[in-house]
Amino acid sequence: MNNSYDNYPSIFNLPNEILFIIIKKLNIADVIYSLVDVNERFVQLVFDPLYIQNLNITLMTIKSFYHRTFSVSEQVLSNICENILPNIHDQVKKLTIEQHSIKRILTHNYPQLYSLSLVNFKEEILYQHLRDHSALRNLLTHQITHLNIDIQSDEIPKLLSKTSSYILIIILFRCQRLIKLNFCQVFSYRNSFIPIYKLPKTSCTYSSLIELKINVATFNDCLCLLNRHFDSLSKLTINVKKVGYELEKKTTSFIRQFDEYIIPLLHRMINLEELILFLTVIRTDSTFIDGTELYDQVLVHMSQLNKFVFSINTSVFIENNEMDVPLSEDIQNSFIGRGYGQVGSYVHFEPRKPKNRVIDFEEAKAIVKCHIYSLPYQFESFLHLNNSFQGGMFVNVQYLAMTDSFPFECEFFKIISDCFPFVKTLTISNLEPQKKKQHSSTLISFPHLNLLNLIDAHDDYAEQFLVDANTHLPCLLDLCIEYESLEIVTNNYTNDATRLYCSKLKGLHIDEPYVRRKHFDEYFPLLLYMSKFNQRFFFE
Repeated sequence: MNNSYDNYPSIFNLPNEILFIIIKKLNIADVIYSLVDVNERFVQLVFDPLYIQNLNITLMTIKSFYHRTFSVSEQVLSNICENILPNIHDQVKKLTIEQHSIKRILTHNYPQLYSLSLVNFKEEILYQHLRDHSALRNLLTHQITHLNIDIQSDEIPKLLSKTSSYILIIILFRCQRLIKLNFCQVFSYRNSFIPIYKLPKTSCTYSSLIELKINVATFNDCLCLLNRHFDSLSKLTINVKKVGYELEKKTTSFIRQFDEYIIPLLHRMINLEELILFLTVIRTDSTFIDGTELYDQVLVHMSQLNKFVFSINTSVFIENNEMDVPLSEDIQNSFIGRGYGQVGSYVHFEPRKPKNRVIDFEEAKAIVKCHIYSLPYQFESFLHLNNSFQGGMFVNVQYLAMTDSFPFECEFFKIISDCFPFVKTLTISNLEPQKKKQHSSTLISFPHLNLLNLIDAHDDYAEQFLVDANTHLPCLLDLCIEYESLEIVTNNYTNDATRLYCSKLKGLHIDEPYVRRKHFDEYFPLLLYMSKFNQRFFFE
């Protein structure tokens, strides 16, 4: 190999400190494969103990938003297994692998390994490995203290099978040294849930587990999980798909959830040191959840709590005209003097309208919504954003859901794009046409947006986002839209104004089966995946 520096003056003239910073930002599998034979200096940098102790032998390739691969090429994997791992296996402390490489990677011994991430596994394959792979079983039993589990899903959201439930039980029984467990919260786009409430009860105590992240299907699953004797648990991040013992559509099934389910559950967690609460609560002719109620119902019962992060949406359905609607200032003032730190809030009023799908029962005359959240905002999701939103900077948000019975104008989208600069998924639920069709001279930009969901939106919003002269969407991969709206905004796949973004789409999800019309294929030349859109896909 020609090692002449003349061919690479910009690389080889950099000091080691700068090169090491650059290498740390690259995928380690690619770095090892590409740079290890360049020269002795690069070998020393690549094999630096601080670098190779965190070994990630996966490479995410995004085919569409919900279809991703994690395998490295066979050539790269063979080189790593045959030439690299024999020299570094005893220095690796953190390891990330996927299902196609696990057997070859775990042929080596890793005496310092304490953190293991199993990524993009099918349920059945992971279950089989946990039962039959002796090297994996030995690691889990005697070494692993930090474990991350990511399970494949062919639909979003995905209610996983009972196999995943058994995987969880095996892990809890086998991992005797486990301190931190992330089960299906590794990637936020997955949104997979496991059912566990029918599993056999046990008297075992999982005394070592301190931190748990998990998605469960129902509130029963949540209670079942917490009844499994996590005596040392100090941090719990649990995403419950449905709160309630019965999945009823009646309004009364929602009213008492917070008071009868959530509050008693929180009262049991007297030793929690950190609480992260992300809730949507529905009430009828009642009050909003504000700083006073949170303090009286939650904080005073948790004497060990030193960190409280929350985002709570309350929707109050008004059935009579006697309820006093509080002002935003009243909500904000309820947090003063109670040790919350900085808090954001806003209140929004929506009258009943014939097309308002949000107000879905006859007795309601209107709905009043209140959103309270701790700042700086730490969640990846921001739900139920409406025209009363007060602004701010939300750099952690990747999933944004906007809903209102009043139209979203283009000026409002400019505010949203500035407030949520890194949003990747945007859902718009608004059936009202825009009143101000004159678009701003300033181009609205969502530079990181991968998925746009317009399945419950007026045609105007398709025009707002799919016309490249209105909105800049350089990374758009997937579109969810009603079939009729798609044909209108594209003028039966002949509209040049929407051609740019449609020509780059990899995934298209629509609301009904359809036959491809003339010009469809040339209008979507890169399309890899098409599916019938299930409205529960996003709105449950």
